[in-house]
Amino acid sequence: MKMKKTLSLLLASALSLSLLAGCGGGGDKPAASQPSQPSGSTSQPAASGSGKQYDGVTLNMWSMWSSGEPQANVIEEAAAAFEAQTGAKVNIEFKGRDVNKVLSASLEAKEKIDIIEDDYQRIATTYPNILDLTDMAKAVNYDSWSYACLNNQVIEWVGHLNSIVEQPQVGGFFYDKDAFSKAGVTAEPKTWSEFLTVCQQLKDAGIAPIAQDSAYCNFAFYHQLVRYLGEAKIEELDMNGGWSGTKAEQAAQDIIDLIGKGYFVDGAPDEFPASENKIGFGQAAMIVCANYVTAEVNMQTGTEVNWGLFNYPAVDGGVENTAAYAGANSLAVTSYSENAQAAFDFIIFLTTGEFDQKMADTAAQIPADSRNKAPAALNGTVETLLAADKPMTWCAGLNANTDLKDTIKSMCTELFEGKYATGADFCKALDALY
Repeated sequence: MKMKKTLSLLLASALSLSLLAGCGGGGDKPAASQPSQPSGSTSQPAASGSGKQYDGVTLNMWSMWSSGEPQANVIEEAAAAFEAQTGAKVNIEFKGRDVNKVLSASLEAKEKIDIIEDDYQRIATTYPNILDLTDMAKAVNYDSWSYACLNNQVIEWVGHLNSIVEQPQVGGFFYDKDAFSKAGVTAEPKTWSEFLTVCQQLKDAGIAPIAQDSAYCNFAFYHQLVRYLGEAKIEELDMNGGWSGTKAEQAAQDIIDLIGKGYFVDGAPDEFPASENKIGFGQAAMIVCANYVTAEVNMQTGTEVNWGLFNYPAVDGGVENTAAYAGANSLAVTSYSENAQAAFDFIIFLTTGEFDQKMADTAAQIPADSRNKAPAALNGTVETLLAADKPMTWCAGLNANTDLKDTIKSMCTELFEGKYATGADFCKALDALY
C-alpha cells in the first residue's frame, strides 16, 4: 500500500524529533533512535491492541554480512530492540559478500525484500527498484549527522539520495602519533612541502617515514595523480594515452624523489602485509591506505599503535587538493516495499545512536553517525570524512581501461621500486602501451 506523502513526512518528522531529543547538545553522544508514533502509516497494525507503531509489520532484509560476524550480531540486536519498541519484526537473511551476485535479478523480480545492504555505488548505479529516500532523509535532518561527500556522490550518480550510509570508509595517510612525537612533529602536514619536512624530521629521528606494500602501490600513486590531474583527467589518459607532457610527470617524479631521499622503509615496496606491519614494529611511521589498515596492523603485530590520520597533502597548482578516498557500505529500501517508512525507520535506528556506536566499537569501523565516536585506532577518520569536499575512488581512473589496468598496476609497483629514472621516463613507458 502506498503511503501519501503527507503522512510519510509526519512520520519521519516525528522520528527526527525523537532522534534529536536523545542527542542533546554540545557534542553529547546521541541516544539510540526512538521510532515515532505516527498519525498514519503504510503498515497494517495487528489486532493485538498493544498500540505499538508497527504491530503486525514484517520487514525482510538482505544483508551483505555473514552470520556470526560482528556487524551481523549488532544488526540482530538492533532488530530485536526495534521489534520491542515498534512491533515490527525484521527478518534478516545474511547473504555474505556475494549478495551482489543475486540482488539485481531478485530486485528485478520484486522478490519480497524491504531492505538491502551493499556497496553504495552498486546500490546507486546497478540495482533496479530502489526507493528515493530524499524526503524521508530531509524529515529526520539526515544531513546534520551524515557525510556530505558520500551523500553528494550518490546524488551525482542518480539525481537523488537512495541509500543511507552504514559503514563509511576513508583513506589517506595513517600514521603513528607516537613516532611523530618522538620526531618532534607537532602538526599534521597539509601541503606537500610540509609533508617533506615531516619526512625529514622522522628520518633524522631514526624512523623510516613511509611504509609501502606492493599491493597498494597503485592506490598510493593514484593519490598523487589526483592531486595534480583530478579523476576525470586520469581516466581520459588511462583510456587514450598522452601521459607525457602532463602533470603526471611531476606526480611520478615526486615518488622518485621520495625514494631518492630515503623516505621509504627498507624493503619497500614489500609483499603485503610486510611493510605495513613495520609500523606496528616501530620501524615506520606512515602509510597510504584505507581505514582497515589500522586493525590489520594491530592484529598482525599484536600491538596497539596510537593511530592518527591526515588527508593526502595538497600540491602546488593541484586541482583536487581536498578530495579524500571515501566509500561506504549502505542500506536502501526497495521501491515496491509495502512498509517503506518502517524500513526507513529501522535503517535510521541501526545507523544512529546506541547501535551505530556499538557497530563502530565491535566491528572497529567508522561510525555512520558523525556525532558518535570512532574507535581509538580510527582517530581522525570522522574529521577527515567531514572535511572532504568530494570522495576519491579506489583507483577507478587507472582501472578504466580494462585491457591495461593490470599492466599499469604493475608499472606503479615498478615506480616505487625505483625502476624509472625520471617521471618523464615513467610517462613515456605508459604511453608505449597504447
